[in-house]
Amino acid sequence: MSATRARTKSASVPSAEADADSDAAADTEADPDAETGAATPSTDQGTDSEDTLELRLPEELLALLDTEGTDGGGHREPSRDDGTAPLNTAQPYTTPPNTALTPACGDLLGNIADWGPVTTPAGVFHLVPVQVERDLPLISRWMNDPAVTAFWELAGPQRVTEEHLRSQVTGDGRSVPCLGVLGGTPMSYWEIYRADLDPLARHYPARPHDTGIHLLIGEVPHRGRGLGSTLLRALADLVLDKRPACARVIAEPDLRNIPSVTAFLSAGFRFSAEIDLPAKRAALMVRERSLRDLL
Repeated sequence: MSATRARTKSASVPSAEADADSDAAADTEADPDAETGAATPSTDQGTDSEDTLELRLPEELLALLDTEGTDGGGHREPSRDDGTAPLNTAQPYTTPPNTALTPACGDLLGNIADWGPVTTPAGVFHLVPVQVERDLPLISRWMNDPAVTAFWELAGPQRVTEEHLRSQVTGDGRSVPCLGVLGGTPMSYWEIYRADLDPLARHYPARPHDTGIHLLIGEVPHRGRGLGSTLLRALADLVLDKRPACARVIAEPDLRNIPSVTAFLSAGFRFSAEIDLPAKRAALMVRERSLRDLL
């Protein structure tokens, strides 16, 4: 994402979202075992044959998107991917802490703090809403890893990452920053957001309650093992389970980030279209409720 993440691209996921299985740690961990040829990005921009319905957003929702270049929740333009960072030395999180969320978070995304753990092939995984005072040093360190900076653009002193986190934590609830805790240890950074209420919705045929995700795998030992795809699939299923009104999980990795795109494909997302966003040309990836057991 660029300095102003007008969420016109999605997952922000170049390096952040796909950690899957690639040793090319520059953005996400693309899974080496993933089917890299499973889908070839189309040259069409914006929509595909399955997503051609133009959604006319209500005026009150459009009002939330009136600031070009930002999503109102502190999001930079989606252009992120996951990368690597030095091994985390923070104390393990044995249980999700009690995190106070703004009322809007509960209204727009449900109380993520109450979603609970999910068992994955890699272990028990928790999504824990960020507490800035506690988590800033760790997340800032991840953002300053050279493999991450090109896609997340949050390198620099801690105040850079702090501003990004606080704008979401104190925002209107359209986006919630979270730590991914695996087996009691924080090892990834996530952003769960309402794609239909985000500037991204201007660039694809959004549907009510579309939910977007961004992922950054922060620790080197968790890369190159297919873990990105495993967690992406588990998180997408968790979103669909906890948000009954949501029919699709959305992501927008940079087209240049092949590992990231591969990770999403391996996690059951399908390539929907190529979209031009302010900060990048992205691959619109979609995980649909109706196809969750088929992909």
